[in-house]
Amino acid sequence: MTSSAPDNSQAKRNVAVLVAAQSVLGAQMPMIFIVGGLAGQSLATNPCLATLPISLIVLGSMLAATPISGIMQRWGRRVGFLVGATAGAFGGLVGAYGLFLGSFPIFLLGSLLTGIYMSAHGFYRFAAADTASDEFRPKAISYVMAGGLAAAIIGPQIVKLTSEAYVIPFLGTYIAVIALNVVGSGLFFFLDIPTPPKPTADAPKGRSRLELLKTPRIAVAIICAMVSYALMNLVMTSTPLAVVGCGFTANDAADVVTTHVLAMYVPSFFTGHLIARFGVEKIVALGLAILAGAGVVALQGVELANFFVALILLGIGWNFGFIGATSMLAASHEVHERGRMQGLNDLLVFGGVTVASLASGGLMNCSGGSPVEGWTAVNLAMIPLLTLAGGALLWLILRPADPETV
Repeated sequence: MTSSAPDNSQAKRNVAVLVAAQSVLGAQMPMIFIVGGLAGQSLATNPCLATLPISLIVLGSMLAATPISGIMQRWGRRVGFLVGATAGAFGGLVGAYGLFLGSFPIFLLGSLLTGIYMSAHGFYRFAAADTASDEFRPKAISYVMAGGLAAAIIGPQIVKLTSEAYVIPFLGTYIAVIALNVVGSGLFFFLDIPTPPKPTADAPKGRSRLELLKTPRIAVAIICAMVSYALMNLVMTSTPLAVVGCGFTANDAADVVTTHVLAMYVPSFFTGHLIARFGVEKIVALGLAILAGAGVVALQGVELANFFVALILLGIGWNFGFIGATSMLAASHEVHERGRMQGLNDLLVFGGVTVASLASGGLMNCSGGSPVEGWTAVNLAMIPLLTLAGGALLWLILRPADPETV
């Protein structure tokens, strides 16, 4: 008697490679988010532009999303990920050069290049689903996201070791970013994901981008992913500035970001199981509720404990909201629509995150007379976006089922 269980051995091998890549290459993201705003504050003549380096990273990610998706659709995931790692190394190199010269524009150029890596990094979760069965897919996505747990530990510790290693603050951190990309890129040669076959003349064309966006589950998945990621970025980008501005140290800021990134990825060990058991809509709704709780805690005060608790809740809420939305999207389009849909999704998601990161510095540094007032403004800005995502999700849950849409 043969087992009817699907064979996920190939998918599990790919998940292992992607978890390793998430752990090594992914460490550069918390590193840059910790020091990017502080370095920008030291280089920019206008304090309102302190978080512009982070915004340029996200802008670069948004602009690269469609080209990177197209590269992966034509030449495979491996080539796309290697392009991303190469761009990450060059971004670190240019950023280090900008710090060395004390040039804010050059530093911003390095941030823009780093965004290409961030875009490729965002496709790890989709790559995990490529060779997985329907049952294993949410778990595969969740496990790869869990690889960020190691990144959450490695990245901030590297910052502590490198931020003051040279006379020029943060120069050592950007040199370490170059090394991570060079070393981590070798992992992708162990990836075994078939290149999508070139479409034949009679192959299904799939839905247009507009038709995909009109599909209710896809539209709601994109909105929830966009809001979850944008709010996480909005608050996290301002956190180092708020922590230091309220009288704590840069190491305190690194510790807060460490716990936040741990909270982003620790739940990934069971998020996929929760989605399989309770349904994706309930997990996304829970994520949005926890994000709201983060804002409430942050508004209660600026003691170090408030920062820790708020950022922990922010990480957990992002995990449930973003992984849930990703799982919803991955199950809502066909293989031949993958390149078109995933590139469009990340273009929209990171477009929202770009706006959030730009707003973060302005709200934090230019919306009040003190860091406390700025931090309050950042957290109040969560309300309209949470209302949008919650309303969209509620509409999807309550609407009559349409058998002709996914």
